[in-house]
Amino acid sequence: MIFRLTRFVRSLLVALAYSAIGASAVLLIAGIVYLNQQADLEIWHLADLDAEFTEASGVTTFAAYLAREERLFEQLNEKVYARIAADERRQINRYHRNSLSDPARRSPNWNRSFVRRAASPKAGVLLLHGMSDSPYSLRAIGEKLNAAGATVLGLRLPGHGTAPSGLVEVRWQDMAAAVRLAMRQLADEVGASGEGAAPPLYIVGYSTGAALAVNYALATLDDGALAKVDKLVLLSPAIGVSSAAVLAVWQARLGHLLGLEKLAWNVILPEYDPYKYGSFAVNAGDLVYRLTTQIQSRLDALSGSGKLEGFPPLLAFSSVVDATVSAPALVSGLFERLPAGGHELVLFDINRMAEIEPLLKFDPAAAVRALRDNPERAFALSLVSNENANSRRVVELTLASGEQRPREAALDLSWPDGVYSLAHVALPFPPDDPVYGGQAVRQGGVIQLGDVALRGERGVLQIPASDILRLRWNPFFPYVEARVLAFLALDAG
Repeated sequence: MIFRLTRFVRSLLVALAYSAIGASAVLLIAGIVYLNQQADLEIWHLADLDAEFTEASGVTTFAAYLAREERLFEQLNEKVYARIAADERRQINRYHRNSLSDPARRSPNWNRSFVRRAASPKAGVLLLHGMSDSPYSLRAIGEKLNAAGATVLGLRLPGHGTAPSGLVEVRWQDMAAAVRLAMRQLADEVGASGEGAAPPLYIVGYSTGAALAVNYALATLDDGALAKVDKLVLLSPAIGVSSAAVLAVWQARLGHLLGLEKLAWNVILPEYDPYKYGSFAVNAGDLVYRLTTQIQSRLDALSGSGKLEGFPPLLAFSSVVDATVSAPALVSGLFERLPAGGHELVLFDINRMAEIEPLLKFDPAAAVRALRDNPERAFALSLVSNENANSRRVVELTLASGEQRPREAALDLSWPDGVYSLAHVALPFPPDDPVYGGQAVRQGGVIQLGDVALRGERGVLQIPASDILRLRWNPFFPYVEARVLAFLALDAG
């Protein structure tokens, strides 16, 4: 009897195993068919721009980095712009010369690295943009910092500013190597001709650029040869992302194995934005995941050593709702892991007057309240929120480290009509940004994406309605700008 029962159990387990394998195979095939039904790949998804900088390029100076970048853009012209098909020569195509989306319609081309020098620099500032973006995303704050007396270097990260194909194989180590070159160049720029102490060095990072800034600052605590950073400013920091990214990379590997190149892409969309890719490679998400994992590993290694006491003061801005990165992970994965050191987190609440709460998937109020009431909080916390439930005007509620009773300050700013929250992509852009601003002066001959309002049937456009409706500009940018200048001691005349 026992033998028969054992044989039955064994047969059942084998049947279940075969069923699981069969179900997995069906799901795998269905997934491949579904993913391979995406739009066809275009030349900008497939172009091999091998002049791109990598960690293994043998480049040791920023001048050589720029020379390689020059060759890269020559390749872009030869392999993409000069070869697009006749039916792609449209007025809304980034890769059609003289189209509304052509980056060359504006000068300079903000997809490229740039340096804005101050005659007698008070500081050096490195600007690091986000994933799939370009140096344009920090143009506005960079110009303000330069006008305030800082020499500013806007770095084009490897894989960016050219064609989406650049994100298929780039690694976070390539980006980190470019950051090291740029910081060394910036230190030379502001310290070569001065007498006495050299001006301070700062990094302003947006999204993935913020993660690269944190990674660099942590590296300096172990490597005395690296140029020290004195302060960090982070916008929509990518400190925590979904672990699904590490699984998604197998999609791309499977696609390569099966010869299905579309599987290397999470999203394939028209390229209508002059400064940001519409299409998103699987590798890009995996890269961010690996970078954030590297940050946690560095923090683990430095914890208990006393070296984290040397981490530079940090000012970070984030929306309490962010569809791209994890706002709670910014607290648990960075702020709560750093010892007290003049750090501050600024959160932008949702628009409480919009009466949006019943429509929300979740209300961030409880998480903000727990953060505010935590007596062990070792950093300052500021919340930008409605002055009351009946007003669109906002105030700043600030608590110093350990405090639970906030100080309130009026900001003379208000939520615009129809806006219920900020968005990940909105924080670096002023309302009058010529491309992404909602209050920009209209210019002929160039695309403006900040106030697009298309109406029609759903499922018709290739571009998701959620992308069109996403807020691209920050109504509170003047506040961000003022806080950054004060934090970096560049607000004096």
